[in-house]
Amino acid sequence: MTRLHINIDHVATLRQQRGTLYPDPIAAAALAELAGADGITVHLREDRRHIQLRDVEILRRTVQTILNLEMAATASMLEIALRIQPDVCTLVPEKREEKTTEGGLEVAGDEERLTTYIRQLRDANRRVSLFIDPAPDQVRAAARVKAHLVELHTGDYCNARGEAQLHELERLADAARLAEEQGLAVAAGHGLSYPDVGPVAAIPQIEELNIGHGIISRAVLVGMDLAVREMRDAMDRGE
Repeated sequence: MTRLHINIDHVATLRQQRGTLYPDPIAAAALAELAGADGITVHLREDRRHIQLRDVEILRRTVQTILNLEMAATASMLEIALRIQPDVCTLVPEKREEKTTEGGLEVAGDEERLTTYIRQLRDANRRVSLFIDPAPDQVRAAARVKAHLVELHTGDYCNARGEAQLHELERLADAARLAEEQGLAVAAGHGLSYPDVGPVAAIPQIEELNIGHGIISRAVLVGMDLAVREMRDAMDRGE
């Protein structure tokens, strides 16, 4: 069964919009786990637009499943990751002006630096994931820099329609097969929601999906418990 990790960033987005103490992403993570989530994902951005350092520190003490910290490959984030010790460190690209992550990490053009960076996380027994586009050169580069797994960027698939979406789905499937051949575990995520998650969950090599905005948006209307369970059902129908 494909694991479901829930990104709770947008709970913190609502909180930061007014500078209040609510809604609490810590509570959201607990409710998600109670509803069956296999892990919790947060992105601690440089500009702290949603998740705050204090959130990550508390989540490390309270998450009962897997805590996945999305992070830019910077010196300051390395220091935080080594101190807090999330279960998984997912390296992602980051630009201050973007609303959300716009594409995968450029691994193929930055192998020397990333190899050194990843080695420090591996030496601390952290599992390292790279958020990449479903492109063969990026998959092979991820294996060369010694990542444990890759998370395939599903944004182009989610934004496409008709034949174009089928083409993007095939790109994801091809990249997942190649990643497995390269000895990498495979996850996927970005932009996935209830209507389009099934075909991605059905790709045999994909072990885990990271989903945030779609579930949090649904939870605003029906509550976290039902939103998580509905997503789990949508994934299961695809599988």
